[in-house]
Amino acid sequence: MRTLVSPLALRTPRGRIVYWTVLVLTVVGFTGAFVFPLYWMVTGALKSPDELAQIPPSFFPKTFDFQVYADAWEQLQLGVFLKNTALYAGGAWLFTLAVDVSAAYALSKLRPVLGKLVLGAMLATLMIPPMVLLLPMYLVAKDVPVVHADLLNTPWAIWLPAAANGFFVFLLKRFFDSIPKELLEAAEIDGASPLRILWSIVLPVSRPILGVVSILSVVTAWKDFVWPLLVLPETEKMSISVGIASLSAQMPQNVLIASLVIASLPTILVFFIFQKNIMSGLTAGSLKG
Repeated sequence: MRTLVSPLALRTPRGRIVYWTVLVLTVVGFTGAFVFPLYWMVTGALKSPDELAQIPPSFFPKTFDFQVYADAWEQLQLGVFLKNTALYAGGAWLFTLAVDVSAAYALSKLRPVLGKLVLGAMLATLMIPPMVLLLPMYLVAKDVPVVHADLLNTPWAIWLPAAANGFFVFLLKRFFDSIPKELLEAAEIDGASPLRILWSIVLPVSRPILGVVSILSVVTAWKDFVWPLLVLPETEKMSISVGIASLSAQMPQNVLIASLVIASLPTILVFFIFQKNIMSGLTAGSLKG
């Protein structure tokens, strides 16, 4: 296999020095680009408003007063907003698994008529900018067809739209396609129904991809801003991102930054704990055999 630098050049002392220099600079550069905004946010909360406004900005805070985090928790009612967001994210996770797993299983193993057309239509929705869908989705949430229910200021306005996700259906279907059909045929011979096969065979062997879909659905619901801003206008029902934005004009800058740190901690912890599951689940099912 030909590469940009030949293996013979890499074996020389100069080649090894150049290789490790480029590798270290690349790793350190990309790590700094991703980690520095987090560092700037955490240390920014520890600075006073005057220190935040000074030019040029200071790299380290002059004092480390963590009382600002307690002030942010009390002044911005973060406990209420976190509880609301946990409710919305948990419900979105359950509805996403229920709807998207069923759709992917039907398209992969039950193979209904026009199944490929349905999958193509789902994937086509990924090409539509989300901002274009906001108005029709809002009108549907305001007056649901047939039942004529108003979902505004209710968790259903978050849960139901989150359940329809073409990307998750595609990920799940691709993994289900890699499950050996002999395993399912053996269960059919034993008299198992399609629903029993899904529950007892498909779901247990699909834990990697189910973990990925779960993590992505929770993180997406947690950090969403525009849609909760539209459908949850009442203050006591706002998500944490909308709640912080609505009260930001009344708070000092360091208190506001501290609230952003607190709001970011759950998703950051989820990523660091389950990052291996995310990568393994995204690549699972890409190869058969």
